[in-house]
Amino acid sequence: MFRRTGRFSADPVPTFFRPPNLDIGHAILSNIFKNNIGDSMDRRDFVRLGLAGGAVAGVAYGGAAAAAPAGNILEAGVLEQQAAMRAGKLSSHSLVKQYLARIKAIDKAGPRINSVIELNPDALSIAAQMDGERKAGKVRGPLHGIPVLLKDNIATGDKMCTTAGSLALDGVRAVRDSHVAAQLRAAGAVIIGKTNLSEWANMRSSHSTSGWSARGGQTKNPYALDRNTSGSSSGSGAAMAASLATLAVGTETDGSIVSPSSTCGLVGIKPTLGLVSRSGIIPIAHSQDTAGPMTRTVADAALLLAAMAGVDERDAATKASKAADYQAALVTDGLKGMRLGVARNFFGRNKEVDAVIEKSLAVLKAQGATLVDVTVPNTNKYDDSEMEVLLYEFKPGLAAYLKEYAPHAPVKTMADVIAFNIKRRDKEMPYFEQEHLVASNAKAGLDSKEYRDALANSLRYSREEGIDKVIAEHKLDALVAPTGGPAWLTDYINGDHYGGSFSSPAAVAGYPHVTVPAGYVRGLPVGLSFVAGAWTEAALIRMAYAYEQATLHRKAPRFAATASV
Repeated sequence: MFRRTGRFSADPVPTFFRPPNLDIGHAILSNIFKNNIGDSMDRRDFVRLGLAGGAVAGVAYGGAAAAAPAGNILEAGVLEQQAAMRAGKLSSHSLVKQYLARIKAIDKAGPRINSVIELNPDALSIAAQMDGERKAGKVRGPLHGIPVLLKDNIATGDKMCTTAGSLALDGVRAVRDSHVAAQLRAAGAVIIGKTNLSEWANMRSSHSTSGWSARGGQTKNPYALDRNTSGSSSGSGAAMAASLATLAVGTETDGSIVSPSSTCGLVGIKPTLGLVSRSGIIPIAHSQDTAGPMTRTVADAALLLAAMAGVDERDAATKASKAADYQAALVTDGLKGMRLGVARNFFGRNKEVDAVIEKSLAVLKAQGATLVDVTVPNTNKYDDSEMEVLLYEFKPGLAAYLKEYAPHAPVKTMADVIAFNIKRRDKEMPYFEQEHLVASNAKAGLDSKEYRDALANSLRYSREEGIDKVIAEHKLDALVAPTGGPAWLTDYINGDHYGGSFSSPAAVAGYPHVTVPAGYVRGLPVGLSFVAGAWTEAALIRMAYAYEQATLHRKAPRFAATASV
């Protein structure tokens, strides 16, 4: 959930596919399913899945990997896969089987990106159930039979564990689903596994390496295997980039949806706080935590967000939820007449990134948007208070989660986790310590004046004297900026070294943030961010979709050993 922006690291930084076709044409379908025979045959379960000669799901690995070919059903989005199912050319069972085979070939062998921490042993039977419902004329919605991966801090009341990557929770199954998991199951989605993450959502150490957990090891960036995936939703980012499922869910406290999405060439949506329930998600801070979509297209993200959103009696913040018809926002003229503030105080960290984003700005203008150079004010006034809030909220939030969702776990409190890590130092702390856990454990209760003052300060300067202020003064529909820098080399000696980030203003304010692929720097993806006030997800999706369709920047990764120089 927490991306540990450069502000909290040793290197402070200034806070500065064509429109999805609802009804795929016969030509496309015949291309995707060419040479396919009988739905009941095993061959049907290996559509475009060349297992001979070391090629799996269009990817061959032998020092260098080839991207999945155009037309591959595993690269397709929700609407394309649904069209194939309606046409009788695809089943959920066959689709899940193909993704499981690709995970085996790409994640656990070949390039070994190590993004999936656990597979659902019931995935195929659930998929078969969804196929049975479809044959009986019951289709629950756009996600019916669609495979999805969940970050391993999102509770599932099934045979999978929920661990936040920690050995302290290894083998511990949640007593019931999180609200997010329940919503997705109700929508007909097939949860096929859990993704690796930065342990405790990157809130363990000030010197951590993103994408590493004691339980799951190190996740690699599919665009360059020696590069980091950034943020704590690292496994969800890498898995989506590598096409290991149709959809993935990440979580964010500050940057951990948008940052790995940006560095892995994806669309990421960090929703308004309260749009998606937090119940059943291993927390850092209830004032900033949220789950959100991480997908290969804006259309997929919109459909996933619609399924995840909803009021939850266990999460009071959702009572104010203002969900909208996000699929209706998928229009190609969504930038026409928009007035966008270019947040210039978030440029200047990397000349090559800035050059990519300047080209993006030209596209926005060509699509009918008016651009205004602005400065997001007071971004330096909540650096310390944000961290105070996170440290205060982490301890009681974790204890509450363990009591409700994992009462049988061997750890009950933050102090228990700290003691466990010391006892298992060789496995838990080979590279970095647990400074944040220790600091959180030392904090007083949430009735502390220090906490209440820190929270008030963060909200004041991120909202009314931050995003709200600049949007009102310049009569803006949204802010745009580079999401962050390109992926850095994974480094266990020095830890993470971020190249700037636009995540904190929206994260601290609890406002929505959408990132979309904007291009590449030496073969490494970078994203363009859209940010606005509370409950503006539909408007941001309109803008992001229009930009995406005008550019179509995303390219499948080739699993290169290192980045281009």
